[in-house]
Parts: sequence; C-alpha cells; structure tokens
Amino acid sequence: MKNNYRRYYALPLSFALLWALSTTLTSQNGSPPISGIITDANEPLGGVNILVKNTSRGTQSDMDGHYEISAQRSDTLVFSYLGFKTQEVAVGSGNILNVTLQPDATALDQVVINAGYYNTTDKKRTGSIGRVTAAEIDKQPINNPLEAIQGRVTGVDVVQNSGVPGGGFKVRIRGQNSLMAGNEPLYIIDGVPYDIKTLGSSNTAGGIIPGAEISVLNAINPESIESIEILKDADATAIYGSRGANGVVLITTKRGKEGKTKITVSSSTGIAHINRMAKLLNTAQYLEMRREAFANDGITEYPATAYDVNGTWDLNRNTDWQKELTGRTVNARKIFAQASGGNADTQFLLGGQYQEETTVFAGNFAYDRLSVKTNLNHQGKDERFKIVFSAGYSLEGNNLPSIDFTSDALRLAPNAPALYDENGNLNWEDSTWANPLAAVESKYSQDSKNLISNTIISYSLLDNFEIKINAGYGFTHLRSQTTTPHTIYDPAFGLDSGFSSLITTDARRTYWITEPQVRWHKKIGENVWDILLGTSFQETANEQNGVMGMGFSSNNFINNLSAATTHFILGEKKTEYKYHSIFGRINYAYRNQLFLNVTGRRDGSSRFGPSNKYGNFGAVGAAWIFTERNNYSWISFGKLRGSYGITGNDQIGDYQYLQTYTIQDYPYEGSIGLVPSRLYNPNFKWEKILKREAAVEMDFFDKNISFSVAYYNNTSSNQLVNYALPGTTGFTSIQSNLGAEVENSGLEFKLEGVLAHRKNFSWDSSINLSLPRNKLLAFPGLENSTYANRYVVGKPLTIVKLYELEGVNPETGIFKFKDFNGDGVISSDKDRQYIADLSPQYFGGLSNSITYKAWSLDFLLQFAKKKGYNQYRYTDPAGTLSNQPVSVLDRWQQPGDIAAMQRFTTGEDYEAYLAYSRFTQSSGTISDASFIRLRSLEVAYRLLLGNEGGASCRLYLQGINLLTYSRFEGGDPEQAKGFIPPLRRITFGAQFHL
Repeated sequence: MKNNYRRYYALPLSFALLWALSTTLTSQNGSPPISGIITDANEPLGGVNILVKNTSRGTQSDMDGHYEISAQRSDTLVFSYLGFKTQEVAVGSGNILNVTLQPDATALDQVVINAGYYNTTDKKRTGSIGRVTAAEIDKQPINNPLEAIQGRVTGVDVVQNSGVPGGGFKVRIRGQNSLMAGNEPLYIIDGVPYDIKTLGSSNTAGGIIPGAEISVLNAINPESIESIEILKDADATAIYGSRGANGVVLITTKRGKEGKTKITVSSSTGIAHINRMAKLLNTAQYLEMRREAFANDGITEYPATAYDVNGTWDLNRNTDWQKELTGRTVNARKIFAQASGGNADTQFLLGGQYQEETTVFAGNFAYDRLSVKTNLNHQGKDERFKIVFSAGYSLEGNNLPSIDFTSDALRLAPNAPALYDENGNLNWEDSTWANPLAAVESKYSQDSKNLISNTIISYSLLDNFEIKINAGYGFTHLRSQTTTPHTIYDPAFGLDSGFSSLITTDARRTYWITEPQVRWHKKIGENVWDILLGTSFQETANEQNGVMGMGFSSNNFINNLSAATTHFILGEKKTEYKYHSIFGRINYAYRNQLFLNVTGRRDGSSRFGPSNKYGNFGAVGAAWIFTERNNYSWISFGKLRGSYGITGNDQIGDYQYLQTYTIQDYPYEGSIGLVPSRLYNPNFKWEKILKREAAVEMDFFDKNISFSVAYYNNTSSNQLVNYALPGTTGFTSIQSNLGAEVENSGLEFKLEGVLAHRKNFSWDSSINLSLPRNKLLAFPGLENSTYANRYVVGKPLTIVKLYELEGVNPETGIFKFKDFNGDGVISSDKDRQYIADLSPQYFGGLSNSITYKAWSLDFLLQFAKKKGYNQYRYTDPAGTLSNQPVSVLDRWQQPGDIAAMQRFTTGEDYEAYLAYSRFTQSSGTISDASFIRLRSLEVAYRLLLGNEGGASCRLYLQGINLLTYSRFEGGDPEQAKGFIPPLRRITFGAQFHL
C-alpha cells in the first residue's frame, strides 16, 4: 500500500495556515496590542506568565522573551516567572513594554502542573509527579512521545523494542505489580483515556515488529505536546481509580494563546543508522572454526553440503552481512507549521506536521505520517462560561520488509555468495543457499488513521462554584497486510503464483468518555478548601479480523484478496469494555503551609462478574512546608510529604470471567461446531495495590540547588493467575484470584543545580537516580504449580531460571553444569535453578543545559545497571554452518586447555551438541548489560530577525543515541534479540517564529 498520497495533504494544510495568518484576531477593545521583550538583565526569558490584573486574560512569552497581549491603556500587566519576583507594570500610552525581572528565591508557586482532574503547583502538590516540558521535547529528534521520557523521570523505565518505524515501547512506572494482568500505565491525552494496547497482528507484523507491538502513540506528533506529566504514587493516581494502578501518563497538547497571530514553521532533515554492531568472525577465522569442527568430529572429507569449506563457495570472499543487510543509512525529513493567537475571549491554534523516513534495510521501504492538531478556547464576556475544544487527526503509512534481517546478518557465513549475479538478478548460487534478499519481495504494509478529540464546557454559577463536563471521542483504524510472492523461493523449486499468499488484518477501536463534574472552591481566613465531585462513563469497542488468501493467477493481483483461489479466516474478534465510576477529591490548605488531599473513587468494570463489578479505592496525601514561616540561612525551601492509598487493576482482558466457546477448525459431518475454551468463574475479583510513599524536597542557597528523595512501597495482592486444573475437567486451567503478593519498593533521588548564571552565560545541571526493588512476597502452592520454574518467593518477577554453567571440562572439552539435586543427571526440571534477574538494579540520567549569548548546548546522559542475554542466547553450536561472535575463538582444543568455549562441533557430536543446547539456556548467556548512553544532544543558535516584533530563527543540530559505553558484547544492550536496536539519529533543522 503506497502512502505517497499523504504528501498532497500538505497543500491544503498550508492554505489553512495562511488563512489563519491573515485572520488575526483584534483585541477586545480594538486597541493595538501591547508587546515587548522580557529579560533577566542577561538574556530573554521564555515562558513568563503575563496577566491583565484583575482578569483571567493572559499569555506567555516565547523562547525569545517576546510577548503580545490585548490590554486597555488603564490596565496593569502582571509578570510572573518561577524563580523571579512578580512585577506589576502599568500599560500607559505606549505599545512597546519591555520588562526586566529580578531573581526571587521564594517564587516556587508559579509553574502549573497537570495532576489530572485538577491543576496544582510544585509547591502545593502532595503527590509524586514527574514532568517533561515542551522545551525538553523539542530538543530531541524523536518520533514517539515516550522517547522524550527516557532517562528524565525518576521511577520510570522506558525501553524501545525495535529501531524500525512504528515500533513499540515497554513502560514500567515503579516496577511490575501484577503476575498476569496488565502492567502498562494509563495514558490520558487532553483529558481522554487512550488505550495503547496494540492493534497489530502477529500474522502480519510479527516478523518485523517484536510481538507485533505497534505503538498507537506514534500517531501523536511530539511537537504538538505542551507537557507530559507522570503520576506515580497513590495520592497522584487515586483520582483515576483502577485505571491508574500502574501509574498515569498525562499528555497535554498545546493550546492557543492571546495575542496577534503567531506563526511557527520548522523544517529538518537527518540521517540514522545502527549504533552498535555485534563483533563476528571474518572469513579466515570462520573457516578455521569450521575446519577444526570437522576435525573434532572425526570427519576427514568435507560433505557435499558443506558449501562454505568444500570449495563450492569462494574461500576468499569476506562479506560483512550486518552492513550489507541492516547497514543502510536512514534518510528522514520533517516539516511543521503552526498558527496560534486570539483576543481576550477567544484563542485558537492550528498546526500540522508531515514526516517521512526510510529504513536501514536493503530495499525501497519507508514510513510517513501526516498529523493535524487544532484547538479553540472561548469564554464569555463575564468569564463565567468557558469552552475548550481540541482535536488531533493523523494518517500513518508504514512499508517494511515482512521480516527483520538481523538474524540473517548474524548467522550467515562471511564467505556466503553474493546477493546478485553478474546480470543484476538475485543469486541462488546453484541452489546452495537461501538468498536473504529474496525476502525483500515479501512486504509488510500498514495504513492507520487516528482521531482523538476532547471538549470541556464549564460554567461558574457563583464565584466559588463551577460545573463542568469533559467529553471525549476517538477512533483508531489500522489496516495491515503481508504479501509473500512465490519469487522469494529458489526458482529451482518450480513454484508459480499459485503458491503466493496474502494476509490481511483490519482492526478498529472506537472509544468515548463523558465526565460531569462539580467543583467548589472557597477561602475562609487562612483556610482554603477545594472540593471536586464527578462521575465517569466510558466505553471502548474493539474489532479485529484476519484473512489469508492463497493461490493467485498472477502476482500482479497479490494485493487483491478476492483474486485468491483459497481463503482462510485467521481470526474474527469483537469486544466491548464499559466502565463507570464516581469520584471525589477534597483538598485543604492551611496558611499556605500545610496541605491535605483526600481522594475516593468507586469503579465499575464490565470485566468482572455481577457480584464483583465494583471496587472502592482511595488515597490520602499530605505535605508540610516547614520553611514557610521559618527563616533558614541556607535553606530556601523545604517540604515533607507522604501518601497512602489503595488502587485496583482491571487490565485482564474482556470476558475473562465468562464461559466462552471457540469455533472448531474442522467441520463434523458438514457442520461447524463449538468447543468450550474457558470455564465460568463468577468469583473473579479486582487485584488490589496498596501504595505508600514518604518524601522530602529542599532548595538551598537561594534555590541554586534543589534536592528531593522519595521512598515508596507498593504491595499488590489478590493476584489473577491461571490456576491449574486436573486434566479430567477438560480444561488445563482457570483464571482465578490467588493469595500471591508482589512488592515494589525503592528510592528515587533528584538533584538540580544552577552551576553558573552570569551575563551572557548560564549552566544548569540535573541528575536523577532510581533504585527499584521487586519481590514476590507470597505464592501459595508455588512448588506444585506450573509456575514453579518461573517464579521464586523472595525474588523479583523478572527472574529467569537457568542451568548454572561451571565452565568447560579441561579433559573432555565439553560444557559442564551444576547438578543441583546431586542425582548425577542434568535435567531441565531439577537443575535449572540458577537465578538471573533481568530488571535494572538502578537507572537514571544526567542532563545539562548551557547557554552562551545566542548559543545553547543541551545534552542528556542516560545510564542503567542491569543484566541481559548476551550474544550466545540464540546461536547454533560453534562449528556449524553459522557465523559466531569472535569470542568463540577462546575455545578448548586439547586436553588440559582452560577455555571459555567448548570444543567446536559440526553437530555430529551428540554430546557436544546437547551441551551447547543447554549452554544457550544457562548462566553462560547472561552478561552485564549496563550502559552509559549519550541519549540526546542539541547545539542551537538563535538569530533575531529584525529589531522589533520578536521574529526569530533558531538553527539546531540534534542527535539521539549518539554514543554508548558498555561492556556488553551482543550489540546494543537494550536490543531485542533478532531485531534491530534503537537507531543513532542526527538531525539538522531550522525553526522560525514569526
């Protein structure tokens, strides 16, 4: 499916932006707007809040310090910014009003943080909330919003599963809570829950994207995001009830702001490639290995099928297959345009982006995305009625090979034949090999459409009383297909298009949510009360169909399913999920020093039986600012906070409690039958997670140094597992609650400092560190269950149980393993007792932001201490017709040798072959996968265009995954085996603010 048609959308989008430019909204009173530049005496300040005093009209300065706002001559403007004193300046008769702000160590209450159903500030918050801003996002050449979080937020571990466009991510907020239920956080985009479960199918995408985990967040343009907040503890997440059991990720997109119409246009182009390749044998080393293997096995005459050593293939040919198959340079480009502005009552934003990029694979493959974002805000003249509308729509196209060539690149002999013959055709070398490039003809293609929209309507009945309704609607439609023409096979097989096949998948998801809310806010003396009551109605419908067609009269019709002679239904599924809840929040503040937040929620889910549909959850959080009325010479701010609460988890899939049936694959006497597939269990209940946290936050030396430390302890109980049943029941298991308990605990540190702040020069630095611990506290009957070889009480859930390698026997040259039960026999069930934990022991990031005059330098170092599967995990025995890591050369050759690798074998030595098979499931395949990575870097230069008006141009050079230091020898330390790792990207671009 070609996607070039998307670039034609850029033309109407450009017209829309030009229309927005030509329709600048005038100020409320018809007067020319007030504008100017805000500085700190050294350089411009971006993000300064400007309000017309005694009104709700306001705006913010851009990154060049420029602002514009509608105001009357008699008005007063209030300028406020975190870390600076608030200033009030009368408008007067001029139209240009430049302001210089003075530092203020007490101004901690200015940055508004999105906490979900309400907003708070860093000073007043009682919960644990991490934040990534638009400024940080814009400094990274990323395609998916989740990439912006990596290494920046404590307690949040983000791992990308592949370097191909459209790939997915694994996100864990403070560890894994559940044995079998979902552990993914809840995603909220502009107030609308966003289901991120993949719509991909393993039938089509499984060969190129690990687990077919296609991230639906690829549809969100990172440049349209204002901020990403991550809610972690009970106090922050309890307002979302069971949906927030594993944490909440709030994505807030940009909105229109008051002022004349502002245009932002940016364009970038870049390249990308694989950062770390595995170190493999060259031809000389490979042939030495093969010849030695034949000698070890007592084979003196090379078999006819040993093409690599018997002279059939060129013995002098040396090909780097990693470079040949996965070493191409990706070309990428993006263009983004946005218009925003408005008057005091109505503001708008309209923006769009088009991007495209190629792949590292041989062949003509590419990904493209077109996204459009719009926002409209309006309030009545009396400022009681308000409405906010936001919508985003995107089109994605992804054309990839149906398989990842990484495995072929690692296994192919370095002297394997050339890919093409002298005539430019695929070379089959007289049927002596399967040409890997033939798979290029087997293509995976995907088209997706995504809409997410949200409307918030509110009305203030009284000064302290507000009613509001939040409504959202969206859909995702993904169509994918994989074509497998007969031409991928050796022509010697004599196949024709009758053996060609097509697999198609059509998946749809629609969802809506409605949330009426009532809020009361009142200040009584030194007491401030804020009470919120609301209810949620949510529904999600999923539909997925898969069909396979085989046998075509010509490959010209392979994309037309109706042209196939035979059809198979691979799957047809429809599900509905309904969710209803009542929630409330009471926030109390005393003397701007003591804060108390109490949250409660009653959730109802269609995923549970009639007697267990509802669950009650809640939390309490408190904070005490001990520096509010006390003066300390070196402590400028200090806060103690803590939280306690219970949440639930319903990420178990739909209809799990019902007795279900599966259509039988084969007819009986001409009729299709039904087979029972699941037993009815009305006692299905919610998993529950008890969350506790204590934290301290402090600023020192006039806020030049900030430090925070948090300890958390979460206990998940009432675990949902597949409970084994006797075979006489006709079922192998039933999903049920078990008294298993899982604990996640840890410490999170963050240190920020202003290393320099002088005229024309500044340097800010920040480091975060997370030390997570995961433990299975209890699992009744574990020893006699099917989970005995998977979990161990007292150990993390992320362990693997393996044979324990004791080295190579110096006499026999064969791997030897520890006999745990001492019976003299190495067996899988008794001797795979070595425990390796694959979760990180600690992780974090070090960021720096340096500015000098118009220049800026920003970079992030990401680090992690962890173990992982090494280069041997999925290899064949050293000595077979398969390339190997160079480390196999440290092998046993004669009695008495002390070596890391056993003797080479062609596979004919059964004892050596069996030992190597056990080796791939042993501690020998576990290595230190710790790393320090230059995660992102940006060098930028800001150029002012003209003396007035604030127009500017920003030139930047950005990179991501630039350098990685690691002792890991299996390629990239975060690489999924058999798939390409996240790529190194370098981008050059220009951004214009007009």
